[in-house]
Amino acid sequence: MKSVLIVGSGDTKAAELGYIKDVIEAAGVQAKFVDVGTTPHVSQGDVHPEEVAAHHPDGAQAVESTDRGVAVAAMAVALERYVLAHADEISGIIGAGGSGGTALATPAMRALPVGVPKLMVSTVASGDVGAYVGPADIAMMYSVTDVAGLNRISRQVLGNAANAMAGMVANSIPPIPDDRRSIGLTMFGVTTPLVTRLAEDLSGRFDPLVFHATGTGGQSMEKLIDSGLVVGVLDMTTTEIADHIVGGVLSAGPDRIGAIARTSVPYVGSVGALDMVNFGSPDTVPTRFSGRNLYVHNPQVTLMRTTASENKEIGEFIAAKLNTCEGPVRFLLPEGGVSMIDAPDQPFHDPEADEALFAAIEANVVQTDNRVVTRVAANINDEAFVTAALAAFDDVMKGSN
Repeated sequence: MKSVLIVGSGDTKAAELGYIKDVIEAAGVQAKFVDVGTTPHVSQGDVHPEEVAAHHPDGAQAVESTDRGVAVAAMAVALERYVLAHADEISGIIGAGGSGGTALATPAMRALPVGVPKLMVSTVASGDVGAYVGPADIAMMYSVTDVAGLNRISRQVLGNAANAMAGMVANSIPPIPDDRRSIGLTMFGVTTPLVTRLAEDLSGRFDPLVFHATGTGGQSMEKLIDSGLVVGVLDMTTTEIADHIVGGVLSAGPDRIGAIARTSVPYVGSVGALDMVNFGSPDTVPTRFSGRNLYVHNPQVTLMRTTASENKEIGEFIAAKLNTCEGPVRFLLPEGGVSMIDAPDQPFHDPEADEALFAAIEANVVQTDNRVVTRVAANINDEAFVTAALAAFDDVMKGSN
């Protein structure tokens, strides 16, 4: 029988984790306390730290360090391996702790498939939790008080978390019969008309999964590609690469397009929203960018126009990635602009900067019968570009099972 894993440090949080287990089991859901404490103690867990530590690739001794940071980092690796080894026995996973406990538990949560209930009660959950959540469906709940004993506040918060986990497990979402295979599409506000049309046109044959290109959006899509859950990609909005190269806040990291290469999934890409780098409110734009062309999208989002030199570097990055792809690749360059605001009379219209991007891609991609770069005489949101993207997708999907 599957169980909810309750993950945390039994050396410091045994009472709180035991309380979570009691509440979950009182709701009629089976639970198991996995103790990942890294200091000597008498474990009250159903799974003791030694059993988890034994899953470390370097053996249990890797967790035996007098440096707490080193021990916690090693136990996080061991826990992830433990969870993956027992994935078929897990109905959900919940953790509770401070920054160390959160850093220890969440990598194991991220390793589990999307859809498996994941909840972390944490003292750092009211801040920037991107590093903990990543591209996974982890629910973060702020603990209000420290996870340091049971009191009238912690009992309520931890009890709510436990009941939420029990509810997710006991009321699982039944699968909807759907013979359509899933495809991935990337979208930003300034490429919405294009991606909406593509999703609508293809929805009769495929199940379109649209990802918001906000850094974690691209990571999430590529995680599903690596997991074999996406059979084709229309990566129209590669703007996260601009943030990675120039230093914006919505980077998906250096592995963007990496899953395409690893899996050889059929791929149609483009340069959507590479005219912009993303920052927060205007006062968050670094001073080194003073004097640049800025566009305030809303009070919390400021866009900065990429320059010709930046676009050359972005194009070279994309080309290097595409050259590692052995599956069918079609990459489209919209000569009429790469976003809604990169068009005549719009604030980011800059044909010179666009041309630097296009030329860098064309000059550096090693084109073959299977890897083709094509210019399209249209803005990325124009109907002519929609037609070209659909034709390219049909082309790469030929012979795909």
